[in-house]
Amino acid sequence: MADTNSTPILKDDLDIVIPTIRNLDFLEMWRPFFQPYHLIIVQDGDPSKTIRVPDGFDYELYNRNDINRILGSKASCISFKDSACRCFGYLISKKKYIFTIDDDCFVAKDPSGKEINALEQHIKNVLTPSTPFFFNTLYDPYREGADFVRGYPFSLREGVPTAVSHGLWLNIPDYDAPTQLVKPMERNTRYVDAVLTVPKATLFPMCGMNLAFNRDLIGPAMYFGLMGDGQPIGRYDDMWAGWCMKVICDHLGFGVKTGLPYIWHSKASNPFTNLRKEYKGIFWQEQIIPFFQTVSLPKDCNTVQKCYIELSKLVREKLSSVDEYFIKLADAMLTWIEAWDELNPSEEATELSKFVSK
Repeated sequence: MADTNSTPILKDDLDIVIPTIRNLDFLEMWRPFFQPYHLIIVQDGDPSKTIRVPDGFDYELYNRNDINRILGSKASCISFKDSACRCFGYLISKKKYIFTIDDDCFVAKDPSGKEINALEQHIKNVLTPSTPFFFNTLYDPYREGADFVRGYPFSLREGVPTAVSHGLWLNIPDYDAPTQLVKPMERNTRYVDAVLTVPKATLFPMCGMNLAFNRDLIGPAMYFGLMGDGQPIGRYDDMWAGWCMKVICDHLGFGVKTGLPYIWHSKASNPFTNLRKEYKGIFWQEQIIPFFQTVSLPKDCNTVQKCYIELSKLVREKLSSVDEYFIKLADAMLTWIEAWDELNPSEEATELSKFVSK
């Protein structure tokens, strides 16, 4: 169990964002770890449904009516009937760090039987540098009991700021529908005690169910796209955000870590339902991935917003031939940045708004 006598790390600098369609009884299991922190709950689906949150948690709860009221016409960029609605929580948070988790994810145990404080490990990940430019064979050199191995350039040992910490899951694997169908009983039982930096120029399939990031550093790039109700694709929201984010991190010199911490993914979603959501993406990804592998951002894109606006233009230019959906998605990416700057004003907001309109 968590040490409730110690002061929680980043207590006043981190929000926990949870998308949900149901009562949040799962929070009882997480109480020792989450209770000191502020929760932003984004209710998906029917806004008239009452969502019960266990007593004792400090939280805000937003439904679709709230999203429409706060964002007005820009609410169109927030997905409906899809967990991608979680990125509304990223928009309205005022904290430096975000941890997001799905409501079917429980506390996992390490091989010794000890409950894993996933949030604490994510915080360790984002507060220590990443090493994307040269691979360390002991993985994360900043962990206790590890260091840089012989032959690692001293000029690179300072590392770069960590933008994203990508956690993993035990029990139900994060498979696509075809793999679910051929391996319906497969469970992930392997606990790998490792954290590593994803190398520069390397993409990965980001999963949003156990994820933390530095909102100040990379927040505007963490847009989960247009998915769910009214869209031709679903279940690619977190991966889309991951590809965009990684390209921008590579360009700006930020790092991404993956590995620990583990959570317990409690239930498998229906593979036939998933197939209906994914089937276009399964074809499209064979063109989307080469796009992200070869995309190049101009040197004058020196902020996340500028990078993301440029990326939206390239999505429109290069992927609209795949499907007209990508024109709609490119528009939503711009709307997202406009909403971000409206709710998170900065010295560059005026300049960027002019940049968007061009």
